[in-house]
Amino acid sequence: MVSRARVVTIRATRRSVAQWRASLQLRVVTTALAIGLAAIAVLGLYLSTSVRDGIYEQRLAAIDREAAALTAQVSRTFSETATTSDGELQTLLNDTIATLGATSGSTAEAYFLLHELGSTVQVSDIATRPELTDVLITTELRQANLASDDDQVLQAVGIPAPNGSGMVRPGVIVGSTVQAAPDAGYEIYYLYSLEPEQETLSFVHRVLLAGGFGMLALLGVVTWTMARQTVTPVTRAATVAERLAEGHLSERMPGARGTDEMASLARSFNEMAESLQDQIRRMEELSTMQRRFVSDVSHELRTPLTTIRMASEIIHESRDQMDEDAARSAELLLGQIDRFESLLSDLLEISRFDAGAAVLDAERRDLRDLVMSVVEQAAPLAETKDVRVSVRLPDGDAFADFDPRRIERILRNLVVNAIEHAEERPVEVTVAEDNRAVAVVVRDYGVGMTKQEVEHVFDRFWRADPARARTTGGSGLGLAIALEDARLHAGRLDAWGRPGQGASFRLTLPRSAGVEVGEPPVTMAPASHEAGLRTGQIPVVHPATGPTPTTIPDLSDPDETAESADPRSATNDLEVH
Repeated sequence: MVSRARVVTIRATRRSVAQWRASLQLRVVTTALAIGLAAIAVLGLYLSTSVRDGIYEQRLAAIDREAAALTAQVSRTFSETATTSDGELQTLLNDTIATLGATSGSTAEAYFLLHELGSTVQVSDIATRPELTDVLITTELRQANLASDDDQVLQAVGIPAPNGSGMVRPGVIVGSTVQAAPDAGYEIYYLYSLEPEQETLSFVHRVLLAGGFGMLALLGVVTWTMARQTVTPVTRAATVAERLAEGHLSERMPGARGTDEMASLARSFNEMAESLQDQIRRMEELSTMQRRFVSDVSHELRTPLTTIRMASEIIHESRDQMDEDAARSAELLLGQIDRFESLLSDLLEISRFDAGAAVLDAERRDLRDLVMSVVEQAAPLAETKDVRVSVRLPDGDAFADFDPRRIERILRNLVVNAIEHAEERPVEVTVAEDNRAVAVVVRDYGVGMTKQEVEHVFDRFWRADPARARTTGGSGLGLAIALEDARLHAGRLDAWGRPGQGASFRLTLPRSAGVEVGEPPVTMAPASHEAGLRTGQIPVVHPATGPTPTTIPDLSDPDETAESADPRSATNDLEVH
């Protein structure tokens, strides 16, 4: 039961803290109330102390004066009355106490007339409340009274209630000495109750407490009202900003009329929104014109390009009848026409993505078959480059819903790029799968990429080294199209690279079309860089969000491939020479 109550308390505390952090108005009000509470507490303590000291000091001064006057009266009575026997002295003491009790204007509650300590007088002590004599008048008080050089001694006491309820009232007892006869010294004590002053002080405390809570409530209401007047326009601005971010460019902030600061904020915000809407509209129109221009130019160039290809093929077939320079020119012409056609195809594909006209023709296929087909197609290029391509396949199936044409284009681009940059070093193609996704990693150990190159590898028309010789050509759009194809499948395409240590690309696809992929089922960075990936020191690009560090586990070095393969997938190696 205790643990459950503790859990409930912790949850309630966390909800309160979260609500406090999420509300500026609540933070302002609570801060103002905390400051107000501290100020009221300090002020109340000061006023309470001042009132208490003032009341008690005035009362003690009045008691001191009254007791001195009563003592002087008793002294005069004793000096004016002569006693010759103990009986007469006893009568004098009784009359004196009776006179003190009947004195008008006296506020004393009780009177005590006691013979001095050590006196041999046989006269009895007199007190109006004898039951309090031993309780209030202690030996220490009597000794202090006799030894004091002052006329009077004051001591605070607690007066027991007469009904025996155990309650104690505050009081003060005043003592002095008088001479009742030449050989009879007496101590006289006056008991004063401070209960009226205590009640007055309690009333003052109640008034201060009620006034403090009233001031605190008023401060809360005022602060809440002022904070609401300030926060409400900001909240409206945040809501309108969110609507603008969602694409509702016609949203505007209300309250623009007026001359105060909030009206000025609303006008400035609306002017900014109108300016953004106008600029976005211009950019959309410009982008539409650019896409239309690229598409129109690509289409219009196909007709003359077809004619040029036909002419160049005729020339190329007749190159044996030409001299050496003309024959070489015919071969170069046909090769450049091939690259031109490839560029036009890429431009048309990019324009489809930009226009949102790309269509996914997904079907259930095994990714392993597609990988093997792409590797076999790249075998002649690998043989020309003297690059060994190894394929690692899982024992389990790698079926998924994807568009074979688009995925084949991605894989062909990644494998060909790896072979081109491998520099006669091996290229590894790894296929992996789990319950949610399938993935392919293409890893080479060639020139690699720097951090800046990794961040721009998916940009359109970008190359790490524009001057690098490329035997297979390239438009600079291959990886950009591959990225769009991966996004069209709700997948992801990641890149990693280090200068001189190669590069790695990973394509991850969901098994079911449209389902968001989670953690990829295969790693892509070498083991020596695992720590760097986890600390963010080695760049890894996730194209959906741009270049960001990510924690991707290691992929073993080529010499340790068999020993450190992903335990979730068995391997079947296929080497292409």
